[in-house]
Amino acid sequence: MTSKTISADAMLRLDNQLCFALYSTSLAMTKLYKPLLDELGLTYPQYLAMLVLWEKDGLTVRELGERLFLDSGTLTPLLKRLEASGLVSRLRDVQDERRVHITLTAAGRKLKSRAAGIPGCILSATQCSIPELVALTQQVQALRQRLVA
Repeated sequence: MTSKTISADAMLRLDNQLCFALYSTSLAMTKLYKPLLDELGLTYPQYLAMLVLWEKDGLTVRELGERLFLDSGTLTPLLKRLEASGLVSRLRDVQDERRVHITLTAAGRKLKSRAAGIPGCILSATQCSIPELVALTQQVQALRQRLVA
């Protein structure tokens, strides 16, 4: 869809907006995750943080924030709740007290096995093949990279 192929009025229709397609799909996806994450006692943003920590434990708050595209003002309360739930520990760096390392507790590591079925549930709900989802994910990631560049 280019401005040469559709009218100015058509370009302003809600259903022609990429931003709305991404936004409404994100809402639908988050709604799909909610009952699955409720069983784990996690919110969607907490789940994302746990995914990153399951990939690489011991990151600093800054590193985790960069990976999730979240600032420390958003991330700190989320991490405090994960810590209160016994899933992570926050430890100040002894050489630089401004740096806080986030490490999984035994309970946080154990939760990974309980979360292992979530991707399959999501795959089933999307009714997409794995190659379709991989391609879509790569397209959205490429778009994000262009937008933040």
